[in-house]
Amino acid sequence: MIPKAFFVTGGKAVSKVSQLNAFDLALKEAGIAQCNLVEVSSIIPPGCKEVEPQKIPIGAITYAVISKAEGTSGKISSGIAWGAEENHGYGVVAEAYGNTDEATIKKQIFGRLMEMAEIRGIKLTDVKHRIETLDVPENSYGCAVVALVYVL
Repeated sequence: MIPKAFFVTGGKAVSKVSQLNAFDLALKEAGIAQCNLVEVSSIIPPGCKEVEPQKIPIGAITYAVISKAEGTSGKISSGIAWGAEENHGYGVVAEAYGNTDEATIKKQIFGRLMEMAEIRGIKLTDVKHRIETLDVPENSYGCAVVALVYVL
């Protein structure tokens, strides 16, 4: 079971009811709320191609690298950076999240990604990233999600 493709998506949301509801709404905005998500670690298989976001059948077991920031006030950010080795080699994915701003998350994900590549002795090309940032209103629950979703 090796994925042939992946896409990256994200969403952010606020709920007055609960943190779980904010997460569910963020997944809905990202277009993956109907999936049974299974978190996986951060390796992109050789030859796995990036594609446009796709509609996934309701209830499908869906493998994803997920970055999720939650909070009840202030700024929250979540992000993922990814890249693959030249000549269709394998790649890596780094994620970061927290009660912080976009610039901090961007610095963290790129630092983590570069160290992951260095440890593996690979040179990444076409490095990309996605970050979701949200200012959570008082008396609310917020969630920002970014996911690299594998397509089997």
